[in-house]
Amino acid sequence: MTAMTRTESLSRAPAYGPDSRIGIIAGGGNLPGAIAEELERHGKRPFVLMVEGEPDPQAGLERYDHEIIALEQAPSLVARLRRHGITHVVMAGEIKRRPRIAAMRPGLGLLRFVPALIRAMAKGDDGLLRFVVEWLEGSGFKVVGAHQIVPDLVAVEGQFGKVAPTAQDWRDLEAARVAAETIGALDIGQGAVAIGGRAIALEGIEGTDAMLERVRDLRGHGRLAGKQRGVLVKCAKPGQEARTDLPSIGPRTVEGAHAAGLAGIAVEAGHSLVLDGPEMIAHADALGLFVIGLPPKGPAARGGAA
Repeated sequence: MTAMTRTESLSRAPAYGPDSRIGIIAGGGNLPGAIAEELERHGKRPFVLMVEGEPDPQAGLERYDHEIIALEQAPSLVARLRRHGITHVVMAGEIKRRPRIAAMRPGLGLLRFVPALIRAMAKGDDGLLRFVVEWLEGSGFKVVGAHQIVPDLVAVEGQFGKVAPTAQDWRDLEAARVAAETIGALDIGQGAVAIGGRAIALEGIEGTDAMLERVRDLRGHGRLAGKQRGVLVKCAKPGQEARTDLPSIGPRTVEGAHAAGLAGIAVEAGHSLVLDGPEMIAHADALGLFVIGLPPKGPAARGGAA
């Protein structure tokens, strides 16, 4: 199987046919609901496999044909999807924890599954996601990305709303982008915040929202006292599997950035997703924040195709 990496275009047509049935493996955030709504709009009612404890209650995923699966029940994933006649799978939304191997039920399937899972977990988040994609495709499913179902979510280059970055903001944007790309290359996270021309916070396993809360709390720190503005930048990881875990922003990101005292947000155009775009832009304009899509880096800068 050839992986689809971030070096490839995200503007592809949906990779499923009229007889396909789409299964959504749903974590937190707005993305799973946006995918389900788009499929329903095109007459394809999805099956949603909700990861226990992860989907947002307000996402409304319960109105679709669905089941709930604990991470420790992962070896049963293939059987569940087959039982519902799934042909294509999309993984969407944030999953905040990893499976507890000791809590998995014993069985022949587990004996084959766990050693490979342990090796994948040792390779970081991207390694784990690649393992899941390869396992699903090796089991006969076609894994597609959110951008292949809802292409309008892909971030475009340029200014989104009415507010533009200042010269000071562009200095922060450059510093935050360098930091985001550096931690992305280490498979740590996708986002960074810069204030006063230097990176002051890096996204880790806690996610973007928690990082912005940390920045908000740092505003009273001596080294940041008196410093204004600042920016958040999110970029895809170099060589990242493009069908899973693309960086995304939405109204909640705008709220978090404003609470943290930031001047704006930037994402890498063509390799990031924008959720609830009109609402997000209107909210950013009302709060005086800029939101922009940065030019994507070329293949050479990303390390080439995988």
